[in-house]
Amino acid sequence: MNWISNYVRPKINSLFSRREIPADLWVKCDACGTMLFHRELAASLQVCTNCGHHMPISPRDRFRALFDGGVWVEVEVPRPLADPLGFRDQKKYVDRLREARKATGEEEAMLVAEGEIARLKVVAAAQDFAFMAGSMGMFVGNALVAAAERALKLKAPLVVFAAAGGARMQEGILSLMQMPRTTVAVEMLKEAGLPYVVVLTHPTTGGVTASYAMLGDVQIAEPGALICFAGPRVIEQTIRETLPEGFQRAEYLLDHGMLDRVVERKRLRGELASLLRLLTNQPAPVLGELSPPVEGEEPAAPAPGAAAEAGTPPAR
Repeated sequence: MNWISNYVRPKINSLFSRREIPADLWVKCDACGTMLFHRELAASLQVCTNCGHHMPISPRDRFRALFDGGVWVEVEVPRPLADPLGFRDQKKYVDRLREARKATGEEEAMLVAEGEIARLKVVAAAQDFAFMAGSMGMFVGNALVAAAERALKLKAPLVVFAAAGGARMQEGILSLMQMPRTTVAVEMLKEAGLPYVVVLTHPTTGGVTASYAMLGDVQIAEPGALICFAGPRVIEQTIRETLPEGFQRAEYLLDHGMLDRVVERKRLRGELASLLRLLTNQPAPVLGELSPPVEGEEPAAPAPGAAAEAGTPPAR
């Protein structure tokens, strides 16, 4: 009996027992409800292969798909005081920051990088909505200023990918001060004759929309992105009227002259390559020479002269 209970029965149970499946293998599309395999979703740059819905994408994944060969160098951003107001609501602000850093693996809500797009030197900054809704605090202001200063030094275009829920309330008036700061940074680029292109992603709202996100020489948006200062629900409650279908979405704003283009994520690299070369009076790009690396492959080494200055973090 011991042989049967100790060996035969466990063996039979192992053959017919249900195997546990990791929870992160499949992702449900917010728009159509389709279950998407995580590798398939990563290959499509976080765009639903069934309905084309654009899901959030991290700045690092975005830069990897944007720059030649997936090679880029992170630009250092000055760090402000961690909690200048000693703010606390249900949690301490420092605790919220700690949780956001653990969940995203990032220090803050904006990442700045430099690299090449179709062999043209470009500085890019991208907000991470997963980090406290991409809210604009002092670090985001510092990041935008650092990106503008780096672009000025390199005489390169600046591309900003905006995604935010607005200003960060935990920093009070200090977060609102980033609106004029970032506006001045953009004006520095314009005075130097350098292109400033903004890509608005879902969602871009509040103080970000009221400052650097709407000051681009060219305004591009991803399909279906919500772009506004006050959201549609707030407006409906204020004016007590039903808003038009698709109000404040990218396609609606394009039809009403607030945007220049609405571009799918998979076509964005090519669009930016052509646009930036046009704005800098460069020859038309030869796309495909240094395409982003295939999943699982190591990126190619950066071209000579593409390395950052001493003290800059290594290529990601």
